[in-house]
Amino acid sequence: MNAFALKPVSLALGVMAVLLASACAKKEVALTGEREGVRSILSDTGEDALASTNAPEAAPPLNLPATRANTDWTQSIATPRTRTAHPALGSAPRLIWSVDIGEGDGRRNRITADPIVSGGRVFTLDATARVTAVSTSGAVIWTQDLTPANDDRGDGSGGGMAFSGGKLYVASGFGLLTALDAATGQEIWQQNLRTTGTGSPTVFGDLVYLVSGDEVGWAIDANNGRIRWQIAGTPNNNNVIGAPAPAVSDKYVVFAFGSGEVQGAFRKGGLRRWDAQVAGSRTGFSTATVADITSDPVIDGRRIYVGSHSGRTVALDLENGERLWTAPDGPLNPVWPAGNSIFMITDRNELLRLSANDGSRLWGKALPLFTNAKPRRQNEIYAHHGPIVAGGRLIVVSNDGQMRTFNPQNGQLLSELPMPGGATTNPVVAGNTLYVVSTKGQLMAFR
Repeated sequence: MNAFALKPVSLALGVMAVLLASACAKKEVALTGEREGVRSILSDTGEDALASTNAPEAAPPLNLPATRANTDWTQSIATPRTRTAHPALGSAPRLIWSVDIGEGDGRRNRITADPIVSGGRVFTLDATARVTAVSTSGAVIWTQDLTPANDDRGDGSGGGMAFSGGKLYVASGFGLLTALDAATGQEIWQQNLRTTGTGSPTVFGDLVYLVSGDEVGWAIDANNGRIRWQIAGTPNNNNVIGAPAPAVSDKYVVFAFGSGEVQGAFRKGGLRRWDAQVAGSRTGFSTATVADITSDPVIDGRRIYVGSHSGRTVALDLENGERLWTAPDGPLNPVWPAGNSIFMITDRNELLRLSANDGSRLWGKALPLFTNAKPRRQNEIYAHHGPIVAGGRLIVVSNDGQMRTFNPQNGQLLSELPMPGGATTNPVVAGNTLYVVSTKGQLMAFR
């Protein structure tokens, strides 16, 4: 028999085998219940999970803490122990002096460090790593250039500062963390971070915490600059200059990274406790593709408030990182917690009051957005800094040359005060005086 005669027999056997196998297979059972998309179940960042954007007709009462006449402002407001919840300030502050502190904002360099106040001195960091100490009466006490010997001024941009125990800790765009004697400006020690250090450090006890390169968290001995431990985040290239300052409680330190990742660790040993992600983005805007966390994580009680450039703000549980709520707006500066609310300036230049309980909007006020009114030339927006609550008012400073104050209860605009050169840092308040640095590199004092 030739091979061609076997083909019909083989085909028939194959068909019979398939029929027998299908007969033995179990009958499929159709599952009952509502069909859900896999992505919607695995993610809680969908539109249905977001806090309400419908503000009530009348905002609930605001229970502000009593004003306190603080003398210092030593670091970011992220850490409760060093934050003044409601500093004292007059209702109608006026410019009393201004002084040059170095290079202002330019095409390649930016000032990102908020002023620091302690011991009758105001410390500033210009756009090219120059530190200046100024008396509270406006006299320059000392200056220190932190440009490395083998680099040129202007090669590094950005940085931040913190003060503790007579030392000023300065992070710079050159990738250095430097401890200076606050009285003289002399260097005490210096640590090479191996990558940019454009964010503000946080000091707690004998450790200095900071984020470098938007992806590495550091704990450094405040006495000698030696590395105690490090923690790594997920790398990301789409970052905004100025990494968030870590927030520290008695037990934990919270780092925020350029990838949108937030990590909680035990502050002494660095053992990671939890991970969280500020996920989601504002639809319809190209700026929402940048997932960088642009606000310092702010600890208030058992909660952490933190947000991203892509248009999301979240409240997390300090103990385990559990997400409590998500709001569909992103803060470009640290949020300000006050009573039962938080205040922030959003990625769309809106001043908001949100409920601290669920993130819902209580009121919103539009701030100037585009620098040019013509639609085809709307490629730049105004920068607004703050807000802070001081003297019973909500204060915002801007690079459009205005300081604006608002009623924190309902958002009503109370006053506008010209600011020469406009603001490039968040305002700070100490000794009944508001300090802010202008885009031209001027430290201004308002009282």
